[in-house]
Amino acid sequence: MKKVTEVGMKVLFFICALMSVIAVALICIFLFANGVPAMAKIGLFDFLCGTNWAPANVPASYGILPMIVGSLYVTAGALIIGVPIGLFTAVFMAHYCPKPLYKILKPAIQLLAGIPSVVYGFFGLVVLVPFVRNNFGGTGSSILTASIILGIMILPTIIEVTESSLRAVPHSYYEGAVGLGASHERAVFATVLPAAKSGVTAGIVLGIGRAIGETMAVQLIVGNQTVIPNSILDGVRTLTTNIVMEMGYSTGLHREALIATAVVLFVFILLINLCCSALKNKSNAKA
Repeated sequence: MKKVTEVGMKVLFFICALMSVIAVALICIFLFANGVPAMAKIGLFDFLCGTNWAPANVPASYGILPMIVGSLYVTAGALIIGVPIGLFTAVFMAHYCPKPLYKILKPAIQLLAGIPSVVYGFFGLVVLVPFVRNNFGGTGSSILTASIILGIMILPTIIEVTESSLRAVPHSYYEGAVGLGASHERAVFATVLPAAKSGVTAGIVLGIGRAIGETMAVQLIVGNQTVIPNSILDGVRTLTTNIVMEMGYSTGLHREALIATAVVLFVFILLINLCCSALKNKSNAKA
């Protein structure tokens, strides 16, 4: 009976893993089957490097470079804000936080992860947009505002994954560092944190995926202007917001161009994951 149960569980786990692979494969087939022909019709260079997005014009223009630049700027800004705060918060919770405070802080971070993105967007629209407009200039709907909101939104992911990785490091690492004369801070930052770098990297990658793929919150506060920005106070349109804003009424080549935009977004995520995997493998090889 025990053997039958083990075999059954192995089959069940295999089916679940296979379903995940099939789901990813179907998404890839759909995107590339519908997006690549559109790139061929428009022209790969004109599509990726064109600076004018005007589907209603005659002839129509489908250049997504402003959206690519906008997505990169907003994601980079979110990482600059979110990664340091997330890492230091995770270190604090794992090695510094008193237990009474931890019981409050942990649920608060989990609650932060459960807030719908549209609520973040409304908060940014009502609070951050006027704040940025009054204190920094511009309209307030800008790269800076979107970066702040996304920096807040990726915090729970980075904190949760990093804290789990820090707690997974054997306590003997810390004890050994302290035994050799290191202070508490040095033992944590020079020994424990480097030992958890795989988990830290995973948290950052998940944060990048959340930031570059976010739509609703960004759409409300980023300005939605299809131009290449000159400063962080300019409005932009990201790849995701471009898709969601126009997919409802698009037809023909316009619809195919939006699917091709999703292909570009998918490739970005894939390249980010491959680069992070390569860096992790290189670090493991050196170790």
